[in-house]
Amino acid sequence: MTIAITGATGQLGRLVVEQLKTRADPGLLRALARTPGKAAGLGIAVREADYDQPSTLEPALAGADTLLLISSSEVGRRAGQHRHAIEAARAAGVRRIVYTSLLHADVSPLSLADEHRQTERMLKESGLAWTILRNGWYTENYMGAVAGALAGGALVGSAGQGRIASAARADYAEAAAVVLTTPGHEGRTYELAGDTAYTLDELAAEISRQTGRSIPYRDLPEADYAAILAGHGLPPDLARAIAGWDGDASRGALFDDGRRLSRLIGRPTTPLSVSVAAALKA
Repeated sequence: MTIAITGATGQLGRLVVEQLKTRADPGLLRALARTPGKAAGLGIAVREADYDQPSTLEPALAGADTLLLISSSEVGRRAGQHRHAIEAARAAGVRRIVYTSLLHADVSPLSLADEHRQTERMLKESGLAWTILRNGWYTENYMGAVAGALAGGALVGSAGQGRIASAARADYAEAAAVVLTTPGHEGRTYELAGDTAYTLDELAAEISRQTGRSIPYRDLPEADYAAILAGHGLPPDLARAIAGWDGDASRGALFDDGRRLSRLIGRPTTPLSVSVAAALKA
């Protein structure tokens, strides 16, 4: 069974490839990359595949049985890009697609959710076998704020007391590898999230505990938080989006307590304390 992986040079894709190499014959793995040279160190076959050049997709997928469709990083263009990949997979004779979606995508208020909903619908209408991995927030999304919190003396955000059931990218990568290499997952949708949810107050307390400093959490209105992010160089639209995701988190959008992820991977998800320690070390 040949497995093709889109986004194989990305942060999640590289971790999935490493997991797959321990569970499957590396000779049956295929990295699909817009820039093949970036995938040279993965240790598996590489084929050029560009979402925006559909003519590259069908040849790249020829002979593959399963496609891991890691969602594109180009927000606002993803639905069309995913359509190209699904159509190419069908034309190339791919039997099954595993797709990385968003936690509770069917009801999520996050601005990211609509493109995932569209893609899930396309998959179900494609005639191909499918599995949907609705990934929750990556803990790394918040670890990027650790250095700024230490420099500024406070962790800032707009998530209020919303509980965030995030998990490390490595946890989600392992789940993808399990689903790709074991039977019984076709036609299933998995809500994947960390075992233990936390508030940003609790994240600030963990940073404080590990550094021996007093780092409080300062909750701000979304507009004020967006202005701070823009002041640090983020494009205004992205700053507003990040602040909006925090606002959604305050209303429960990033919470799940089903523990489906840890059951899939057969171990607890990575604790917040471990992720904070890694961020401080980095």
